[in-house]
Amino acid sequence: MSEQKLIAFMKNLKAKNPGETEFHQAVEEVAAEIIPFITANPKYSEAKLLERMVEPERTIIFRVPWRDDRGEIQINRGFRIQMNSAIGPYKGGLRFHPSVNLGILKFLAFEQVLKNSLTTLPMGGGKGGSDFDPKGKSDNEVMSFCQSFMSELFRYIGPDTDVPAGDIGVGAREVGFLFGQYKKLRNEFTGVFTGKGRSFGGSLVRPEATGYGNVFFAEEMLKTKGNSLKGKVCAVSGSGNVAQFTVEMLNKLGAKVVTLSDSNGFIFDKDGINEEKLAWVMELKNEKRGRIRKYAEKFGCEYSDGKRPWGVKCDAVFPSATQNEISKSDAEILVKNGCSVVSEGANMPTESDGVKIFLKAKILFGPSKAANAGGVAVSGLEMSQNSLRLSWTREEVLAKLQGIMQAIHANCLANGQEENFVNYAKGANIGGFIKVADAMLAQGVV
Repeated sequence: MSEQKLIAFMKNLKAKNPGETEFHQAVEEVAAEIIPFITANPKYSEAKLLERMVEPERTIIFRVPWRDDRGEIQINRGFRIQMNSAIGPYKGGLRFHPSVNLGILKFLAFEQVLKNSLTTLPMGGGKGGSDFDPKGKSDNEVMSFCQSFMSELFRYIGPDTDVPAGDIGVGAREVGFLFGQYKKLRNEFTGVFTGKGRSFGGSLVRPEATGYGNVFFAEEMLKTKGNSLKGKVCAVSGSGNVAQFTVEMLNKLGAKVVTLSDSNGFIFDKDGINEEKLAWVMELKNEKRGRIRKYAEKFGCEYSDGKRPWGVKCDAVFPSATQNEISKSDAEILVKNGCSVVSEGANMPTESDGVKIFLKAKILFGPSKAANAGGVAVSGLEMSQNSLRLSWTREEVLAKLQGIMQAIHANCLANGQEENFVNYAKGANIGGFIKVADAMLAQGVV
């Protein structure tokens, strides 16, 4: 019965949202677990809560004209998906990347609703961005684009309405330009953006939060087996913010990280990416904006062009680059090579068939909506600090982050129990759904 309901549900969703493959994937993975739960709890079925949750409350699409350094006018497209505000103002990042389209942002916004619910903080879910590519652009060009983008978006956001943040392609530079334009247009200084610089309301630990939180979640999963990350050989993909701070925390916990990657390929350093090497990577990526192959040239290790690091033998993997970077065949290789922990730092980095491989093998699999929720959790803490007009110490924020990740793990544990196995994907989906669904029920059909 549940299978038939899932087929009918997905048929209707695909008909209403044609061509949005990432959105279809994200919804189907959740619906496969939620529909049997709803069937067993008729109050959710009668109110058609899942059908309402997959339909954005508001979708905003706008043009973004800007002038490049040659004086030529360029035009990009801007988006904001305000998905669900049942438990708080919309909250979710902005992504600037050529791959951005409506389907990708709807998938991210839908995931964000459940992720934000899991954090225990009062935040709804949203996502936005543009097909603008900040790579290779000058600071003036990025500023011109950001100011034009915010000149339209400012109408739809606010500290009690929608609070954006950074994502792929939107770092401290972009957040600064966006916030500055918002402040000018609204003539107010409010906590409408998170991921801000420390000099104008940003929170300590926010840059580190997604990577640190992912490692904390993996450590909690291992504790259920009486184990830890100490001594584990780890493969990390990506080399941006999430990957960098994943490596930093793994090093602190005594693990050895042997890979990093970017869109061109990956490096394999059998001796491990220690603190000194990581500092070099941070300078390469954050300041020089160079390619990861330079690491291999600098430290004399292997570099594989055009490949991902999932063939490297390791104990644990932390995919931290982008969606669908682990295929079914990658998952099979990882399991065959003895990998026993997968903790997702990126959003939906494993294809659906790959997730099935991990679950069938009964390894510890931390889905992104749980494992990478540390970033938005500290964003929520930044919102609180802005509202209170104060700043917490690094130790205070770090302790709160660790507590939130432990609470997320406990929620997944409670809702993901199967015979002799914890299905964290199921636990995250059901745990995230319940809070949002109960809020929607209490608020009526609105």
